[in-house]
Amino acid sequence: MIGPTVVIEGKIVSGENLVVEGSVSGSISAKGHEVTVGAAGKLKADISAKVVRVEGSVQGDISGVEKVIISKTGNVLGNIDAPRVTLEDGAKFKGSIEMDPGDTAPAKESAAKSVVKDSAPLFDSGKSKAS
Repeated sequence: MIGPTVVIEGKIVSGENLVVEGSVSGSISAKGHEVTVGAAGKLKADISAKVVRVEGSVQGDISGVEKVIISKTGNVLGNIDAPRVTLEDGAKFKGSIEMDPGDTAPAKESAAKSVVKDSAPLFDSGKSKAS
């Protein structure tokens, strides 16, 4: 945990879950782990982690391998790149969101094509029973 009175300038690389309640300028990388920016946290940094949860303030780009969550107290000025993004009611966000779920999209598309291909016609071709 980075406490509320701690100020860090530079690059943080973490091999475990990280909670930031202080101030960080630079970058945070926690591959395979979760980074939580607490309500008192103030970051001017890019964040890259498995899961990123923002309850405080972040100025910078956020990359989440699994998901990014901006809570109702969160404030983000920057771009988000993650397969799943949650913006809670009251969250403040200015930037762009890139959501690419990865290889699951082509699988869903081919499954949908096979369902349509094997289905019965929805309408009778030209024969009307109403006269």
